Amino acid sequence: MKMSKMFVQTLRETPADAEVVSHQLLIRAGYIRMLTSGIYSYLPLMFRVFKKVENIVRDEMDKSGAQELLMPILQPKEVWEESGRWEAYGKELMRLKDRHDREMALGPTHEEIITLLAKNQISSYKQLPINLYQVQSKFRDERRPRFGLLRGREFIMKDAYSFDVDEEGLDKAYNVMAQAYEKIFIRCGLDTKMVRSDSGAIGGDVSHEYMVLTETDCGENDVVFCVECDYAGNTNRAESILPKCKTDGEFKESNIVDTPNVKSIEELTKFFNIEPSAICKSLVYIVDKKIVVALIRGDLTIEETKLKNFIDGNEIRIATDEEIKELMEKSNLTAEAGFIGPKGIKAQVIADESVKGLKNFVVGVNQNDKHLAGANWGVDLDLPKSVADIRLAQRDELCIKCNAKLDITRGIEVGNIFKLGTKYSAKMNAKFTDEKGGEKPYIMGCYGIGISRTAAAAIEKYHDKDGIKWPMSIAPYHVIVVPVNVQDEQQWAVANELYDQLKQQNIEAVLDDREYRAGVKFKDADLIGFPVRITVGKTIKEGDVEVKVRMSGEQIKISKDEAVKHVVNIINSELEKS
Repeated sequence: MKMSKMFVQTLRETPADAEVVSHQLLIRAGYIRMLTSGIYSYLPLMFRVFKKVENIVRDEMDKSGAQELLMPILQPKEVWEESGRWEAYGKELMRLKDRHDREMALGPTHEEIITLLAKNQISSYKQLPINLYQVQSKFRDERRPRFGLLRGREFIMKDAYSFDVDEEGLDKAYNVMAQAYEKIFIRCGLDTKMVRSDSGAIGGDVSHEYMVLTETDCGENDVVFCVECDYAGNTNRAESILPKCKTDGEFKESNIVDTPNVKSIEELTKFFNIEPSAICKSLVYIVDKKIVVALIRGDLTIEETKLKNFIDGNEIRIATDEEIKELMEKSNLTAEAGFIGPKGIKAQVIADESVKGLKNFVVGVNQNDKHLAGANWGVDLDLPKSVADIRLAQRDELCIKCNAKLDITRGIEVGNIFKLGTKYSAKMNAKFTDEKGGEKPYIMGCYGIGISRTAAAAIEKYHDKDGIKWPMSIAPYHVIVVPVNVQDEQQWAVANELYDQLKQQNIEAVLDDREYRAGVKFKDADLIGFPVRITVGKTIKEGDVEVKVRMSGEQIKISKDEAVKHVVNIINSELEKS
């Protein structure tokens, strides 16, 4: 490919609306252009990267025994109603009507469609197990699309669905997919961590995400991981052991104490001269329009997804002052936020496990400007019947597997796997006949990889101030040949010779034939992220060219006669790793 013929326009200035590195560089390097918020045109360079990622995914999926198909993007409302997700999925589901006024959705995922397909095609246990996958565009009506390809409204995804006769079969399918995913991301040049995660709108009891760990701000979640063993989890699922601390307020007796205007944990610790770990904090939430009071130790934080999942909710938010006032009136109490406690509340109360160990602690009594000091469970108030882990795991807490310290970093989700069980098959009456002639719902699994997200995550992981540093396996082209001066006959002739030799070796090469200054060409090469650059300049008079490896920055002078062999070895060596 000649650079002058490529459909690419690079920009020197960073777009004002691009928040993260991958978004900035993809626009500056001419990979994508925005059509409207969260929706992009993928230009030729980007399309080549996507195809590289897709080919790796397809290769490993096919090796795993999965079969590729393609399902409709447009999906009827009735199918989503049958699964119960038409309302539950929320506003992210892009709803529309066709010319006959029938309600439809643009698929963000395809659990309903694949279940319906299996229901009509698979009738016997003899047809199981089976795993079906597709690579397709998806649509999700994000409230606030951001981070370019990392959180868009339209995105490209591989999604697979396994069908088994029992849980043992699902476990096997799940493990096969986990191994395939590990190979896929290694081949894409990405070091990922498999972490426990929340199943969200997809559902199921067990799920894991594959996260690219990064120090940039673009990751959706903090990832909690052990510094000694392989334990890792999203913060919405991570568990931990709390280090020992002072949980005894050491009050000699329990008393209701006047605490005028003392609301926050910090104010209470100063007022009573105690540790925040000796306070029972009460927070009021609205979960699916119902009021829920959550209790937790004063030095800890509620993890809202854990709380929502414990009560099988869909939407959660902290209650407003007006909603708290309404709760107090219904309970014949008067208290503002900061003075609320569990006793006498006419609402569902859920306690985090951390409050069980409190002694002689401080807690609200549902009266303004008052707290109970020296409280004890079973004496002054009862421990709620609902006790669960609804706590956000934190750095330096202890690993549940090996008791070592935990750390936290940002992570970009590039893949996920779910044990769906019978969540969809039971609701949609999708059954098979077993060996004894009885009917049973399929045991299902779901497995997704974000094609476009994987490409963007690679940039977040591999870049510098000059541009992208693509892993060889997913780079749009492997090498660019740059004649410093196209008017110099010797430079031009050698550059063309090297370019032709590379193509003969089946190397994806670009010749920068533009009549630009060398500095402009070099900047574009680094910005676009060609893994290898061959520069033909003044040293050609001595028979030498320059070879630079983008990822490592290694730069050597080498004979033009050895250059192609050297570059081919570099490229093949990197590709063999994938």
